[in-house]
Amino acid sequence: MSKKPVTALVMHPVVRDEMLLDSHMSTLASYCDLAQPTPAPDFASLTTPLDRIEVLLTSWGCPALTNELLKELPRLKLIAHLGGSVKGFIEDEAWRRKIHVVNCVAANAVPVAEYTLAAILFSGKRVFALNRSYLSERKNQAPWTREAPNAGNYGKTIGIVGASHVGRAVMELLKPHDFKVLLYDPYVSPLQSRHLGASKVGLTELLSGSDIVSLHPPLLPETHHMLGARELMLMRDGATLINTARGGLVEPNALLAELRSGRLDAILDTTEPDVPEPDSPLFTLPNVFLTPHIAGSMGNETKRMADQIVTAVTNYADGRVLKNLVKKEDLPRLA
Repeated sequence: MSKKPVTALVMHPVVRDEMLLDSHMSTLASYCDLAQPTPAPDFASLTTPLDRIEVLLTSWGCPALTNELLKELPRLKLIAHLGGSVKGFIEDEAWRRKIHVVNCVAANAVPVAEYTLAAILFSGKRVFALNRSYLSERKNQAPWTREAPNAGNYGKTIGIVGASHVGRAVMELLKPHDFKVLLYDPYVSPLQSRHLGASKVGLTELLSGSDIVSLHPPLLPETHHMLGARELMLMRDGATLINTARGGLVEPNALLAELRSGRLDAILDTTEPDVPEPDSPLFTLPNVFLTPHIAGSMGNETKRMADQIVTAVTNYADGRVLKNLVKKEDLPRLA
């Protein structure tokens, strides 16, 4: 192995305790010249001169990498971000100098896709409605199809909005099942859509033709409230809306009106606001299944993120190909 790259960890101290295991630190130490044994909360706290640092391992709590700061890091070649979006965190100097940037978006997409698949399968089976009925009646009323005549997942149509990392992971998980999958994403061609296992359609066709609609685009000015009253009205009676992306994708008053009417069901891991008011009907409506933004990495799932980012650093140190690179041209379409 060539000379070890000088590597600094700059992040909130809690991240080291919760996400980077001793085994991760041992791996990093074997491939890198660690600037100091414990992560620094900011660059002023580093004991190694900035002009020696070749690799930065960053995460939540790290100050923004401004153009001025990056000029003090002339040897910097890799920013490995133990987190999601780097948008607004890294300024133009990094892209001008062609500094490699990697993040954990792909790793974090895995549990979100798993949650979504479970939500789709339970929704298609009418599990939530039948659970409520069973708890209320406390007797077996088989065949349950009398109460949920459209229950079952065979041949259902699933609408995926957004071929993001999560959207693509969801479509991959859907392939073994007997679903018809529709995809709305203006940046994906019909051929690419077919390779993903879906048919490319417009948003109107997707909303009106799907039994279950799952949202996966980034929250951008152009996607803010992309589903309003008109769009929600296009959805079939009895359809389910799943949102594991961002609450701001859906106009909240329009969604609440549809849910209060009982026409639609919803599985919401994200809402607008992020935490509904204590008296929000979302907590009590029988056709809403609400979770507190848990679809993403939590518990032992954060180890997958740490594994991915440590692998990126060791691949760089060993001269191997880097995966999960963030490209400047993609930034406008990233969250």
